[in-house]
Amino acid sequence: MSLAVVHARAKVGIDAPLVQVETHLSNGLPSFSIVGLPETAVKESKDRVRSAILNAGFEFPAMRITVNLAPADLPKEGGRFDLAIALGILTASEQLSEGCLADYECIGELALTAAIRPVQGIIPAALAARKAGKKLILPQANAEEASLCPGELLVSEHLLEVCEMLQGNRKLARVEHRPLVNEPYHGPDLKQVKGQQQAKHALEIAAAGGHNLLMSGPPGTGKSMLAQCLPGILPPLTLEEALEVASLYSISRQPTRPYFSTRPFRQPHHTCSGVALVGGGTHPKPGEISLAHKGILFLDEVPEYSRKVLDVMREPLETGHVSISRAAAQITYPAEFQLIAAMNPCPCGYLNIPNKRCGDCSEAKAQRYQSAVSGPLLDRIDLQLEVPALPKGLLSSDNSEAESSAQVKERVTTARSIQYQRQGCVNAKLEQKAIQEFCPLSKELSQLLENAMEKLGLSARAYHRIIKVARTIADLQHSPAIEKPHLLEALSFRQLERRLN
Repeated sequence: MSLAVVHARAKVGIDAPLVQVETHLSNGLPSFSIVGLPETAVKESKDRVRSAILNAGFEFPAMRITVNLAPADLPKEGGRFDLAIALGILTASEQLSEGCLADYECIGELALTAAIRPVQGIIPAALAARKAGKKLILPQANAEEASLCPGELLVSEHLLEVCEMLQGNRKLARVEHRPLVNEPYHGPDLKQVKGQQQAKHALEIAAAGGHNLLMSGPPGTGKSMLAQCLPGILPPLTLEEALEVASLYSISRQPTRPYFSTRPFRQPHHTCSGVALVGGGTHPKPGEISLAHKGILFLDEVPEYSRKVLDVMREPLETGHVSISRAAAQITYPAEFQLIAAMNPCPCGYLNIPNKRCGDCSEAKAQRYQSAVSGPLLDRIDLQLEVPALPKGLLSSDNSEAESSAQVKERVTTARSIQYQRQGCVNAKLEQKAIQEFCPLSKELSQLLENAMEKLGLSARAYHRIIKVARTIADLQHSPAIEKPHLLEALSFRQLERRLN
């Protein structure tokens, strides 16, 4: 036959839409053209494919070759279509039998030697192929990354191996599906943090309800260490969550750690740009907030970040996703992250602390420094607390009886189980209608909260977030209803906002 159709997968965000690689051979002067909105790397596959076919011992047809990548309005990028184009040419020129590729999809970049090189975004492609009921042929170098995905995945290192398999002369190795392994967390343990009981309790509340947290205090009080302890007390990722996170890492040149269950922990430097934080580029790539999906985004020394950079997080904190619009495409990436931030109370860090090297930091100067975190962003942070300097003698004291991360994790896991059984999500993700249903307040507590809101000058958003924090505190104490102590404790965690107002 002079026409062949091979199925492949494109890369659009974390999706892998089907691409039909249609190859037609016709009489005329020898030529090779690729149509269907290919970018430069795809157009260059002509030379790679020609050399690979010849070096694999096949004949390259001296005919007019037209390759169409359908749908034509979908942008195609990278070398992921090389293998499909080569197999299409071999099938159209009758060097491979007709119909041998009907049950397969294939992805891979070809070297001039006909070796198959790895590509990005293999996990979304593997998941999409399984959903379509197809077998996926992929590079051997992508096998470890793809092993997290269920489905029939075949790996190869050379074009000749794939052709021999299609002719029935050999079998390709299958990727073993490896179940998700609950890896131990190798970061710091809460038992290593001396003192700071209130901060540890706030961290437990943040973990139990998925709430955002801001810690303010002088240097050396354990703020960064507390933040790094958070992944160790969070429940592990489910298989569905792990696949979603791995898909984001797979398309962004990041190590995917295919068997991981520990939640992502991202800590960008304060010099990062808004594009680095939310994502972007000519072909939009995920930013730090998407790489922290289902995990933690930790911003240390948060006033040192540009205010414009911080404010780009305001919409994703509410919606759980970020839409990046460019002339070439509009891509939506998930961004359900938990924001943990730390800051000093003033530029030198030692405001109102005697016997410290504090400079001329007045209250006004400290307030200007703290106001680098804008009001609308602060409004979206549920827990705000001060982490005080450690008292004398505490560092040399025995800390053997302190609670470990494993003990706190048990309570957090139990509280999250209560929330999922009751409403299907963590408390921080409750919408307004769900708050009325699952977090009802008595008339007395409603009046108490309204009076506090008026006195502290808090917004309607803060009103609902305080109720959600109170619900989490009640869940940790196994209380079926929100009671007055729970609400008062939730109100106490709006310290920084109260001081700025």
